[in-house]
Amino acid sequence: MRIPVPRPRSLAGQLFAMQAVLIAVVVAGYALFTYVSDQRQAEDAARRQATAVARSVADSPSVREAIGTADPTARLEAYTLQVQRDTGVDFITIMNPEGIRWTHPDRTQIGKRFLGHIAPAQHGHTFTETYTGTLGASWRAVTPVWNGNRVIGLVSAGIKVEAISQRVQDQLTALIGVAAGALGLGAIGTYVVNARLRRHTHGMNAAELSHMHDYHQAALHAVREGLLMLDGQYRVALINDGGRELLGVGPEEDVVGKSVADLGLPGPLTGALLASEPRVDEVHLTADRVLVVNTSPVSGGERRGTVATLRDVTELQSLMGELDSERGFTQALRSQAHEAANRLHTVVSLIELGRAEEAVDFATAELELAQALTDQVVAAVSEPVLAALLLGKTAQANERGVELVVSQDSRLDDGLLPETLPARDLVTILGNLIDNAVDAAQGSIGARVTVTAYAEGTELVMRVADTGTGVDPAHAELVFQRGFSTKPAGPGGRGLGLALARQAVTRQEGTLTVAEGQEGGAVFEVRLPLGTAVGPADVTGRTAVRGDV
Repeated sequence: MRIPVPRPRSLAGQLFAMQAVLIAVVVAGYALFTYVSDQRQAEDAARRQATAVARSVADSPSVREAIGTADPTARLEAYTLQVQRDTGVDFITIMNPEGIRWTHPDRTQIGKRFLGHIAPAQHGHTFTETYTGTLGASWRAVTPVWNGNRVIGLVSAGIKVEAISQRVQDQLTALIGVAAGALGLGAIGTYVVNARLRRHTHGMNAAELSHMHDYHQAALHAVREGLLMLDGQYRVALINDGGRELLGVGPEEDVVGKSVADLGLPGPLTGALLASEPRVDEVHLTADRVLVVNTSPVSGGERRGTVATLRDVTELQSLMGELDSERGFTQALRSQAHEAANRLHTVVSLIELGRAEEAVDFATAELELAQALTDQVVAAVSEPVLAALLLGKTAQANERGVELVVSQDSRLDDGLLPETLPARDLVTILGNLIDNAVDAAQGSIGARVTVTAYAEGTELVMRVADTGTGVDPAHAELVFQRGFSTKPAGPGGRGLGLALARQAVTRQEGTLTVAEGQEGGAVFEVRLPLGTAVGPADVTGRTAVRGDV
């Protein structure tokens, strides 16, 4: 049989119990302090009251006159009882200098010796003491009655200790009532505060909150996706390891508390993080990454902040670019297959018509043209990656009615490019520039794209010119930002190609600029460092590639 183990109290419950005990201890301590203080104050007040009454009686002329008579009791008894009632003391006793009573609240005690000390009063001093007499324990004052320089009698006034205690108890009862009310109000306030705390902690106890914090920290640092939390003022409240890596923030750099605008991020990405509305799967570029950004505001009656997640899709974007190129090559091959079928039908038809020699001449001319065009491209750009890219883009451009021309200034030998310059970056840069130029030139009169590639000193220079409408100088930098395009967006969106090209150029520490071309279109020029000096480029004849391969 399993013995049930009581669940630990929640943090709110523990705080409530602790606060209730604390309030009770404070109230009890204050009540005890007040009781002791009131007891002392009551005793002091009783001494002062008794002393004042005794001195007033001793200073009364009628008392001195009565003491000088043959029967002082007859004249003083009624007087002392009246003063006793008026002043609220418990007894007033007038006696001769030897201590024999002339008055007493109990008539049977008259004529008997006063119980207590009288020596200081006999010597002319007023004093107070606590003494247990015929009426019980009391605080009393004894003072002399003077007639000139001679003590002719003594007066004692007193208040019983029981009466003093009763006064304190009455005050203590009121104090306990006030303390109970304060404890009740404190308990109610504590309960209300802790009820709210329970809602915020979801009823979890301290151990569960500690475990949850540990899991929270472990999860933040374990996930590879970037997580960025901003407060209501768009300052960084939390960033995990993945977020630091994707945003290029070093682990030693303290960014918590900084504004997003101070992180040095690209403008579009900063704008997305600062936006008040949520963003869903937006693509943004940093210096060397392609990120998918999602943001969601945190609200609870008022804006409390923003949670942003970052996914690295750099490799995926590169693969998509390669897939697009392969798709283009496939379309070009399909077109070439169609053209080849037309030429083959022409050859077959010539043979059927008995014109064999003309059929041979036609087929030979087609083969020579295709081989010549291939040889011309390879002769100008023998670097295999770029040569293959140019041949493929030539076919794609031809399908869209654009002539792709390799400039006569082009000269790149195989093995010229260093290993530090990945082929993927070259394809990304030149491929996107050519695609952009073909888009711009398509539909123009004499649509043409001219590609120039050569080594100059320690730099690789690639230049792509088109016969399109050109680029507005005001947009010279905007064209390289993600999402900018002068053409309507297609199914896959626009405005990413040039941004990816700029990113790859920046990654290789090169430059990418745009200017107006001689034919009215735009000229994009890329300069990438090669690391070693290269001799002047050999000038070859003009190579026009018209896509008939």
